[in-house]
Amino acid sequence: MVTTLCDAAVAVLTTAAPLEKVRLTRDYAAAWRDGRISEFGALVPPERPARPERPPLMLPRDMPKRGRGGSAQNRVALLHALAHIELNAIDLAWDIVCRFVGEGMPKGFTDDWVQVADDEARHFQMLEERLNQLGSGYGELPAHDGLWQAATTTAHDLAARLAVVPMVLEARGLDVTPETVRRLREFGDAESAALLQIIHDEEITHVAAGRRWFGHLCAKRGVDPVETWQDLVKRYFRGGLKKPFNVTSRQAADFGPEFYEPIAE
Repeated sequence: MVTTLCDAAVAVLTTAAPLEKVRLTRDYAAAWRDGRISEFGALVPPERPARPERPPLMLPRDMPKRGRGGSAQNRVALLHALAHIELNAIDLAWDIVCRFVGEGMPKGFTDDWVQVADDEARHFQMLEERLNQLGSGYGELPAHDGLWQAATTTAHDLAARLAVVPMVLEARGLDVTPETVRRLREFGDAESAALLQIIHDEEITHVAAGRRWFGHLCAKRGVDPVETWQDLVKRYFRGGLKKPFNVTSRQAADFGPEFYEPIAE
């Protein structure tokens, strides 16, 4: 029985079926907002979230190459990859809610990440519906199993988690999505383009939440946020920071170039 927010987080994390994960997330987020769930609790989240039998999960290097043309097949592959990212993002948000309760963060921190989980669930639902319209669905193609690595390598430190997940991985989404939106419009797929634009705009608030709480945590620990972020990224993110950056969207999230430009490749 779910009586605390950590109960809710673990219930989502241990649910394999994607649409059930979405339903639970949306229900629990609403319950937190209106006070039907008000206690934090203290359950330890699982090391890995439950996953459905499909899609098959592969190492990133073994994934088939996705075409960049405007064929229906290529657009389905793109939307499927994005749906997989959003599914992982649901779990990443619930994991941060539950795993770091001992940090003594303000309630606003929890409010933000419950909202992020709710947004990611809605994003997955939108992508799944669009895949269905194109004659496909989540699970019809393979997906890579590298996304949860960021959670595993930062499970010991909230600052590292905030530095890598919202401030690297989600910020990268801000960089690449506008060009994807442009290409989809060029291919005549206005529906998918509009969907990705909504996701991009809402992801700005997720990066902003990461930046805000990373700054709060650095102030609490008495360390410089820029230097600390750069150190944590060098230690815990293996992919390197790739140019070009969407400076406008990053600035909208209060994430200035003084953080990322000095260590970009």
